[in-house]
Amino acid sequence: MSGTGTALNFHGSDVSPSPPETALFHVIPVPYEESVSYGTGTADGPQAILEASAQLELFDGRLIPANYGIHTAAPIDCTGPPSTVLGRIEEVVDRCLSLGKLPVVLGGEHTVTAGVIPAMTRHHDRFGVIQFDAHADLRDSYQGSLFSHACVMRRIAEKNIPILQIGTRSYCLEEQQYRRDRAIPCYDAESIWRRGIDAVTLPVDFPDKIYVTFDVDGLDASVMPATGTPVPGGLSWYQAMWLIERIMEKRVCIGFDVVEFAPLAGMHGAAFTAAQLVYNIMGYLVGSPLNRSYRQLPDCELRP
Repeated sequence: MSGTGTALNFHGSDVSPSPPETALFHVIPVPYEESVSYGTGTADGPQAILEASAQLELFDGRLIPANYGIHTAAPIDCTGPPSTVLGRIEEVVDRCLSLGKLPVVLGGEHTVTAGVIPAMTRHHDRFGVIQFDAHADLRDSYQGSLFSHACVMRRIAEKNIPILQIGTRSYCLEEQQYRRDRAIPCYDAESIWRRGIDAVTLPVDFPDKIYVTFDVDGLDASVMPATGTPVPGGLSWYQAMWLIERIMEKRVCIGFDVVEFAPLAGMHGAAFTAAQLVYNIMGYLVGSPLNRSYRQLPDCELRP
Protein backbone atom coordinates (compact mmCIF):
# COMPACT_ATOMS: atom_id res chain seq x y z
CA MET A 1 0.00 0.00 0.00
CA SER A 2 1.12 3.58 -0.45
CA GLY A 3 -0.34 6.92 0.47
CA THR A 4 -1.13 9.52 -2.14
CA GLY A 5 -1.44 13.28 -2.09
CA THR A 6 -0.14 16.57 -3.38
CA ALA A 7 3.60 17.15 -3.08
CA LEU A 8 4.30 19.44 -0.12
CA ASN A 9 7.31 21.09 1.43
CA PHE A 10 8.16 20.62 5.09
CA HIS A 11 7.19 23.80 6.96
CA GLY A 12 4.98 24.93 4.10
CA SER A 13 5.25 28.46 2.73
CA ASP A 14 7.16 29.71 5.79
CA VAL A 15 10.32 28.20 4.34
CA SER A 16 11.52 28.62 0.79
CA PRO A 17 12.53 25.16 -0.41
CA SER A 18 16.30 24.84 -0.57
CA PRO A 19 18.08 23.06 -3.41
CA PRO A 20 19.37 19.65 -2.38
CA GLU A 21 22.95 20.88 -2.80
CA THR A 22 22.57 23.56 -0.12
CA ALA A 23 19.92 22.24 2.30
CA LEU A 24 21.24 20.51 5.41
CA PHE A 25 18.02 18.57 5.94
CA HIS A 26 16.60 16.34 3.20
CA VAL A 27 13.05 15.38 4.19
CA ILE A 28 12.18 12.10 2.48
CA PRO A 29 8.52 10.99 2.68
CA VAL A 30 8.02 7.22 2.53
CA PRO A 31 4.27 6.38 2.59
CA TYR A 32 4.84 2.66 3.02
CA GLU A 33 2.29 0.41 4.68
CA GLU A 34 2.49 -3.30 4.12
CA SER A 35 2.84 -5.23 7.38
CA VAL A 36 0.88 -3.25 9.97
CA SER A 37 -0.61 -5.68 12.45
CA TYR A 38 -3.29 -3.71 14.31
CA GLY A 39 -4.37 -0.17 13.40
CA THR A 40 -3.82 1.08 9.87
CA GLY A 41 -3.07 4.43 8.26
CA THR A 42 0.72 4.75 8.31
CA ALA A 43 0.70 5.21 4.53
CA ASP A 44 -0.98 8.57 5.15
CA GLY A 45 1.49 9.58 7.84
CA PRO A 46 4.10 11.46 5.77
CA GLN A 47 1.49 13.56 3.96
CA ALA A 48 -0.24 14.44 7.24
CA ILE A 49 3.07 15.43 8.84
CA LEU A 50 3.95 17.66 5.89
CA GLU A 51 0.52 19.30 5.99
CA ALA A 52 0.76 19.92 9.74
CA SER A 53 4.31 21.26 9.45
CA ALA A 54 2.92 24.34 7.71
CA GLN A 55 1.48 25.36 11.12
CA LEU A 56 4.79 25.18 12.99
CA GLU A 57 6.55 28.27 14.25
CA LEU A 58 9.95 28.80 12.67
CA PHE A 59 11.51 29.66 16.04
CA ASP A 60 11.64 26.54 18.20
CA GLY A 61 12.29 28.39 21.45
CA ARG A 62 16.08 28.49 21.00
CA LEU A 63 16.83 28.94 17.30
CA ILE A 64 15.46 28.55 13.78
CA PRO A 65 16.44 25.12 12.43
CA ALA A 66 14.97 25.95 9.01
CA ASN A 67 17.73 28.53 8.51
CA TYR A 68 20.06 25.63 7.74
CA GLY A 69 17.95 24.68 4.74
CA ILE A 70 15.20 22.12 4.20
CA HIS A 71 14.75 20.22 0.96
CA THR A 72 11.67 18.03 0.66
CA ALA A 73 12.07 15.16 -1.78
CA ALA A 74 9.25 13.64 -3.77
CA PRO A 75 7.50 10.79 -1.92
CA ILE A 76 9.08 7.39 -2.50
CA ASP A 77 7.12 5.08 -4.80
CA CYS A 78 5.95 2.39 -2.40
CA THR A 79 4.41 0.00 -4.90
CA GLY A 80 5.85 -3.45 -5.40
CA PRO A 81 7.42 -6.05 -3.12
CA PRO A 82 9.22 -4.96 0.07
CA SER A 83 12.71 -5.52 -1.35
CA THR A 84 11.92 -3.19 -4.26
CA VAL A 85 10.58 -0.45 -2.00
CA LEU A 86 13.55 -0.74 0.36
CA GLY A 87 15.86 -0.45 -2.65
CA ARG A 88 14.18 2.81 -3.70
CA ILE A 89 14.58 4.21 -0.19
CA GLU A 90 18.23 3.23 -0.22
CA GLU A 91 18.82 5.02 -3.54
CA VAL A 92 17.28 8.31 -2.38
CA VAL A 93 19.10 8.26 0.96
CA ASP A 94 22.34 7.41 -0.83
CA ARG A 95 21.99 10.51 -3.04
CA CYS A 96 21.38 12.64 0.04
CA LEU A 97 24.46 11.28 1.80
CA SER A 98 26.57 11.70 -1.35
CA LEU A 99 25.90 15.44 -1.05
CA GLY A 100 27.02 15.40 2.58
CA LYS A 101 23.51 16.14 3.80
CA LEU A 102 21.29 14.71 6.52
CA PRO A 103 18.33 12.45 5.69
CA VAL A 104 15.08 12.99 7.59
CA VAL A 105 12.85 10.07 6.67
CA LEU A 106 9.11 10.27 7.31
CA GLY A 107 7.30 6.91 7.53
CA GLY A 108 5.26 4.92 6.86
CA GLU A 109 5.66 1.79 8.90
CA HIS A 110 8.93 1.10 10.71
CA THR A 111 10.12 -1.22 7.95
CA VAL A 112 11.30 1.87 6.06
CA THR A 113 14.32 2.14 8.37
CA ALA A 114 15.64 -1.08 6.85
CA GLY A 115 15.96 0.79 3.54
CA VAL A 116 17.94 3.63 5.12
CA ILE A 117 20.61 1.63 6.93
CA PRO A 118 22.33 0.05 3.88
CA ALA A 119 22.96 3.53 2.45
CA MET A 120 24.32 4.64 5.80
CA THR A 121 26.80 1.76 5.92
CA ARG A 122 28.27 2.85 2.58
CA HIS A 123 28.97 6.36 3.81
CA HIS A 124 29.94 5.78 7.45
CA ASP A 125 32.37 3.17 8.71
CA ARG A 126 30.85 2.80 12.16
CA PHE A 127 27.65 4.11 13.69
CA GLY A 128 24.97 3.02 16.12
CA VAL A 129 21.19 3.18 15.99
CA ILE A 130 19.24 4.73 18.85
CA GLN A 131 15.65 3.52 18.80
CA PHE A 132 12.74 5.26 20.53
CA ASP A 133 9.91 2.75 20.49
CA ALA A 134 7.25 0.97 22.52
CA HIS A 135 8.29 -2.28 20.85
CA ALA A 136 11.62 -4.04 20.53
CA ASP A 137 11.01 -4.98 16.85
CA LEU A 138 13.46 -7.86 17.24
CA ARG A 139 11.36 -10.77 15.96
CA ASP A 140 13.06 -12.94 13.36
CA SER A 141 9.85 -12.93 11.32
CA TYR A 142 6.26 -11.91 11.89
CA GLN A 143 3.13 -13.06 10.08
CA GLY A 144 5.39 -14.91 7.66
CA SER A 145 7.51 -11.92 6.67
CA LEU A 146 11.15 -11.07 7.33
CA PHE A 147 10.32 -7.50 6.28
CA SER A 148 7.64 -6.87 8.90
CA HIS A 149 7.75 -3.72 10.97
CA ALA A 150 8.15 -6.07 13.95
CA CYS A 151 11.48 -7.32 12.57
CA VAL A 152 13.23 -4.12 11.52
CA MET A 153 15.66 -3.90 14.45
CA ARG A 154 16.48 -7.62 14.12
CA ARG A 155 17.59 -6.99 10.53
CA ILE A 156 19.76 -4.09 11.72
CA ALA A 157 21.26 -6.10 14.59
CA GLU A 158 22.17 -8.85 12.13
CA LYS A 159 24.44 -6.33 10.39
CA ASN A 160 26.35 -6.01 13.71
CA ILE A 161 25.29 -2.39 14.05
CA PRO A 162 25.09 -1.39 17.74
CA ILE A 163 21.58 -0.60 18.98
CA LEU A 164 20.27 1.26 22.03
CA GLN A 165 16.55 0.96 22.78
CA ILE A 166 14.67 3.66 24.71
CA GLY A 167 11.05 3.61 25.90
CA THR A 168 10.35 -0.05 25.12
CA ARG A 169 7.56 -1.73 27.05
CA SER A 170 5.94 -4.32 24.78
CA TYR A 171 7.86 -7.31 23.43
CA CYS A 172 7.59 -11.05 23.20
CA LEU A 173 9.76 -13.64 24.93
CA GLU A 174 11.71 -14.27 21.71
CA GLU A 175 12.65 -10.59 21.53
CA GLN A 176 13.61 -10.41 25.20
CA GLN A 177 15.83 -13.47 24.83
CA TYR A 178 17.47 -12.10 21.69
CA ARG A 179 18.08 -8.79 23.42
CA ARG A 180 19.77 -10.61 26.31
CA ASP A 181 21.79 -12.92 24.06
CA ARG A 182 23.07 -10.00 21.99
CA ALA A 183 23.51 -7.75 25.06
CA ILE A 184 21.49 -4.99 23.41
CA PRO A 185 21.34 -2.09 25.89
CA CYS A 186 17.89 -0.81 26.67
CA TYR A 187 16.01 1.57 28.92
CA ASP A 188 12.44 0.38 29.20
CA ALA A 189 9.79 3.02 29.77
CA GLU A 190 8.97 1.87 33.29
CA SER A 191 12.58 2.14 34.42
CA ILE A 192 12.72 5.68 33.02
CA TRP A 193 9.56 6.64 34.89
CA ARG A 194 10.91 5.11 38.09
CA ARG A 195 14.48 6.40 37.91
CA GLY A 196 14.21 9.50 35.73
CA ILE A 197 16.01 10.37 32.52
CA ASP A 198 19.27 11.00 34.36
CA ALA A 199 19.59 7.22 34.59
CA VAL A 200 19.68 7.00 30.78
CA THR A 201 23.27 7.04 29.64
CA LEU A 202 24.94 6.02 26.40
CA PRO A 203 27.21 2.99 26.71
CA VAL A 204 30.82 4.16 26.85
CA ASP A 205 31.68 2.08 23.79
CA PHE A 206 28.67 3.22 21.75
CA PRO A 207 29.79 4.66 18.38
CA ASP A 208 30.54 8.36 18.03
CA LYS A 209 28.03 8.60 15.16
CA ILE A 210 24.39 7.69 15.58
CA TYR A 211 21.23 7.31 13.56
CA VAL A 212 17.99 7.97 15.46
CA THR A 213 14.85 6.04 14.59
CA PHE A 214 11.80 7.39 16.40
CA ASP A 215 8.65 5.29 16.31
CA VAL A 216 5.97 7.65 17.56
CA ASP A 217 4.50 4.92 19.77
CA GLY A 218 7.56 5.42 21.95
CA LEU A 219 5.61 8.38 23.28
CA ASP A 220 2.82 7.69 25.74
CA ALA A 221 -0.53 7.07 24.07
CA SER A 222 -1.94 10.16 25.81
CA VAL A 223 0.61 12.24 23.90
CA MET A 224 0.48 10.29 20.64
CA PRO A 225 -2.69 8.20 20.14
CA ALA A 226 -2.39 8.25 16.34
CA THR A 227 -0.30 5.15 15.74
CA GLY A 228 -1.00 1.57 14.77
CA THR A 229 -0.22 -0.03 18.12
CA PRO A 230 -0.39 2.52 20.96
CA VAL A 231 0.88 1.25 24.30
CA PRO A 232 0.24 2.93 27.68
CA GLY A 233 3.09 3.98 29.91
CA GLY A 234 5.36 5.58 27.30
CA LEU A 235 7.63 8.59 27.37
CA SER A 236 6.21 11.99 28.13
CA TRP A 237 6.85 14.78 25.62
CA TYR A 238 9.57 16.46 27.65
CA GLN A 239 11.22 13.21 28.64
CA ALA A 240 11.65 12.46 24.94
CA MET A 241 12.83 15.98 24.12
CA TRP A 242 15.38 16.10 26.92
CA LEU A 243 16.72 12.67 25.96
CA ILE A 244 17.14 13.73 22.34
CA GLU A 245 18.88 16.92 23.44
CA ARG A 246 21.34 14.97 25.58
CA ILE A 247 22.00 12.48 22.80
CA MET A 248 22.79 15.29 20.36
CA GLU A 249 25.19 16.80 22.88
CA LYS A 250 27.13 13.52 23.13
CA ARG A 251 27.03 12.05 19.61
CA VAL A 252 27.13 13.13 15.97
CA CYS A 253 23.76 12.46 14.35
CA ILE A 254 24.03 11.32 10.73
CA GLY A 255 20.30 11.04 10.09
CA PHE A 256 16.96 10.24 11.65
CA ASP A 257 13.48 9.03 10.91
CA VAL A 258 10.03 9.45 12.44
CA VAL A 259 7.79 6.49 11.67
CA GLU A 260 4.48 4.77 12.45
CA PHE A 261 2.37 7.93 12.57
CA ALA A 262 -1.16 6.99 11.49
CA PRO A 263 -3.38 10.09 11.36
CA LEU A 264 -6.81 9.94 12.96
CA ALA A 265 -9.76 11.83 11.48
CA GLY A 266 -10.54 14.97 13.45
CA MET A 267 -7.40 14.69 15.59
CA HIS A 268 -5.18 17.25 13.89
CA GLY A 269 -3.30 17.84 17.14
CA ALA A 270 -1.61 14.46 16.75
CA ALA A 271 -0.33 15.40 13.28
CA PHE A 272 0.98 18.66 14.68
CA THR A 273 2.74 16.72 17.46
CA ALA A 274 4.44 14.48 14.88
CA ALA A 275 5.53 17.49 12.82
CA GLN A 276 6.79 19.27 15.93
CA LEU A 277 8.77 16.16 16.85
CA VAL A 278 10.52 16.22 13.47
CA TYR A 279 11.32 19.93 13.72
CA ASN A 280 12.50 19.67 17.32
CA ILE A 281 14.94 16.90 16.44
CA MET A 282 16.30 19.17 13.71
CA GLY A 283 16.63 21.92 16.30
CA TYR A 284 18.43 19.84 18.89
CA LEU A 285 20.84 18.70 16.19
CA VAL A 286 21.82 22.15 14.93
CA GLY A 287 21.77 23.47 18.51
CA SER A 288 24.50 20.99 19.44
CA PRO A 289 28.06 22.41 19.29
CA LEU A 290 29.34 18.92 18.53
CA ASN A 291 27.07 18.49 15.53
CA ARG A 292 27.65 22.02 14.25
CA SER A 293 31.40 21.46 14.44
CA TYR A 294 31.17 18.13 12.63
CA ARG A 295 29.19 19.67 9.77
CA GLN A 296 31.05 22.99 9.87
CA LEU A 297 27.82 24.88 10.37
CA PRO A 298 27.80 28.55 11.35
CA ASP A 299 26.97 29.31 14.97
CA CYS A 300 23.35 30.01 15.65
CA GLU A 301 21.72 32.43 18.03
CA LEU A 302 20.57 30.61 21.17
CA ARG A 303 18.17 32.03 23.69
CA PRO A 304 20.05 33.26 26.82
